[in-house]
Amino acid sequence: MSKKIKLLVFFTVFFLSFNSFAQLPTAPKLAKRMHVGLNLGNTFEAICDEDAWGAGKTSQKLIDSIKAAGFNTIRIPAAWFCHSDTISSTIDPQWMARVKEVVDYCMKDKLYVILNMHWDKGWLENRINEKHQLIVNERLKRYWSQIANYFKDYDEHLLFAGANEPNAAKPEQMAVLMSYYQTFVDAVRETGGNNSSRTLIIQGPETNIEKTLEFMNTMPKDKIANRLMVEVHFYSPFQFCLMEKDAEWGKMFYYWGKDFHSKTDTERNATWGEEDTIDKLFHDMKIKFIDKGIPVILGEFGAYRRKIADFENQELNNKSVEHFNGYVVKMAITNGMIPYYWDIPNNLFNRNTGQILDKGVINAIMQGAKDAKVSMKSHSKKTF
Repeated sequence: MSKKIKLLVFFTVFFLSFNSFAQLPTAPKLAKRMHVGLNLGNTFEAICDEDAWGAGKTSQKLIDSIKAAGFNTIRIPAAWFCHSDTISSTIDPQWMARVKEVVDYCMKDKLYVILNMHWDKGWLENRINEKHQLIVNERLKRYWSQIANYFKDYDEHLLFAGANEPNAAKPEQMAVLMSYYQTFVDAVRETGGNNSSRTLIIQGPETNIEKTLEFMNTMPKDKIANRLMVEVHFYSPFQFCLMEKDAEWGKMFYYWGKDFHSKTDTERNATWGEEDTIDKLFHDMKIKFIDKGIPVILGEFGAYRRKIADFENQELNNKSVEHFNGYVVKMAITNGMIPYYWDIPNNLFNRNTGQILDKGVINAIMQGAKDAKVSMKSHSKKTF
């Protein structure tokens, strides 16, 4: 074989090898494939064991059941500080292998997976300040270098998210937070392989939609175009979604939605944050990010059933919860966002058997997705 032919073969092999690692789909293309998501909540982010909060041991059976219910993407909140040498920031290899095992369950079912860096004692989330900036960036680089290297050969079904709910409530904290995201992006890209073009997810301040709209006006620099997404969360109104007891400033809401207010338990009717609020906030996210080619994931949302003594009002609460979850999904997808319901052990699914425990909420979520697609098709026909 002549020298020229050898060189040609070498560069052809090199190009094909490089090209196979450099052409994962863009973030907008992925966003069109990722429809409705579920969080594997209170599991791998539990302090400091997978079963610390009653999740048991995640199995292929559970993941199969989640897929069969209609979800095509899973978010895996994960702790790393809890499972590392906090001096060298070396992640426990057994922990890494266990996370990989569950990621592989999802890959077997051809689900899209978001692997994040969750609260984890607040080592990042509660340290969005100049005092801790250096040490957080150093640890962040070490963690993501290890994680990204471990998963570098995975295809586009795996996405990385740099944080969870960074506690940045003021505009002056954004510069520090953006330095964390820049470290995250650079660390992943430097590992090469499919990480050269893997889609990465950047969280808005507190993942609060209003604050993200107001303060998040730049994105980290990236070596490759169109491979970043933005993440926000939605538990509003708090009094309906998450509030566990009345406070001096307000009472818990049991009933949500214009058609689901109680006539006998009126003090528990939602007085703010209903459908019109969702319509506006989600539309504003579409205009600021999605219309500019930056996909958005609604990384967490959810409202949950309450126990009410009165049968009729219990039914009204059940309908309110189902309506909320379905409406969030419908409007998220309508506006181009990918919604991920926050599930915890034995809420929607029995974590041991995979059995569905709440068909009402799952049906509402899937109906919301269906309604969104019908609405979008109808709008498309009118447009053209």
